[in-house]
Amino acid sequence: MFEANPDLTRHGRTMGAVALLAIPGLVIRFGHYGLPHWFEALLFGLAVVAAAFMLAWAAEVIQLDISAGLALALLALIAVLPEYAVDFVFTRKAGNQFQSNGTCSGIGDASNNCQLALANMTGANQLLVGVGWSSVVLLAAWRIKRLARRDQLDPLHGGTSGTFALERSHSVEIAFLSIACLWGLTLPLRSSLGLLDACILVAIFIGYVVRIAKAPAEEPHLVGPALLIATLPPRKRRVVVGLLFAAAATIIMLSAEHFAEALVATGSEVGISEFLLVKWLAPLASEAPELLVALMFAWRLNTNSALGALVSSKVNQWTLLVGTLPIVFAISSGGTHGLPLDTTQRLELFVTSAQTVFAIAVLSSRSFSIREAQMLLGVFLVQFGLQAAFQNNASADHKSRLIVGIVYLFMAGVLLIKERAGLRHLMRDGLITPYSEMTAEDTSITTR
Repeated sequence: MFEANPDLTRHGRTMGAVALLAIPGLVIRFGHYGLPHWFEALLFGLAVVAAAFMLAWAAEVIQLDISAGLALALLALIAVLPEYAVDFVFTRKAGNQFQSNGTCSGIGDASNNCQLALANMTGANQLLVGVGWSSVVLLAAWRIKRLARRDQLDPLHGGTSGTFALERSHSVEIAFLSIACLWGLTLPLRSSLGLLDACILVAIFIGYVVRIAKAPAEEPHLVGPALLIATLPPRKRRVVVGLLFAAAATIIMLSAEHFAEALVATGSEVGISEFLLVKWLAPLASEAPELLVALMFAWRLNTNSALGALVSSKVNQWTLLVGTLPIVFAISSGGTHGLPLDTTQRLELFVTSAQTVFAIAVLSSRSFSIREAQMLLGVFLVQFGLQAAFQNNASADHKSRLIVGIVYLFMAGVLLIKERAGLRHLMRDGLITPYSEMTAEDTSITTR
């Protein structure tokens, strides 16, 4: 449901401000101004952020006009578009290099395109879980503590015990993420990411969409500019949504490659690993709108919606985004050879898979505690610090990645042993139990 009279002025200003973010990047896209590469990366990055916001608003509002199943499929594609755009640039260049040389030139060197092709994907996945999931819980816990001090907290509100629960219907996302993770654990053992991986991961994504399409239709909970657009007459609303999609796609197509190239050039100039810039900075730009929306829900203590959205995004990224990279590489290389993986890439996939296993272990009870959020964020920050410290020491960097992955798996093992019975029920709910049964329980819990 959405309110009838949103703050037109405030939401309109927000949309105008976001549109202005894209203009400098578009201007320098068509001119030669001799700007420093770091400044170009900033302007193109802001344009990508603006496009991501536009996509987020349009994706939310379009749920009012199309069927639930189509909306879910479209939303999943839209959710990975900004990350995919940057990944596409490096994967296409890697494929072109492979077609010309038979190898990815400079493999083993952190600046080669084959290595960078996975950097944005692994960075996006690790940021989403390590920062996004944990921040939702920690922000909501802080808000609850603050409201409790002021005696403004509903005593029936969840989270007062330090644990935040997910509704039973979210078992679907967790179950399909678990299946994808099982395949993901085999990726670090390969010498390439191939078309078989693409088929398996895209098939898991399709199965997820088919399953979740059976969920009962619900009117989306719209806020901010999406709420403003939703209150327009149907015809005007659809025109605005179409224009937002078109504008966002145009901005991404014009900015993504230049953003990627500016990041690599910046790294070369200032002595920062290009791999780290592409891994952390590019996903931060494209993930910003999604993370901000989730944090807004957490601020309002709607942690179920916040965590549910981020878990769904993780499913999309770990299936569709990873699965399409070998397809892009095959097309651009003119063959069927998989995207080559060197030691750094395999370890990146290992860390990402291990972090995903720990995330699944945390959610196996369909709950997320403050302590678990602190552990998730803590290990992520240690990982980030080690990669920054060892960016010029390949041996130490590889060892640190391996250790971080093992730590994730150890913590996951402890939780999975503890919650093994609950995990069986969760998988049954996620794959078999009718939505009507799960949503009936969710409704009864909500109305108690």
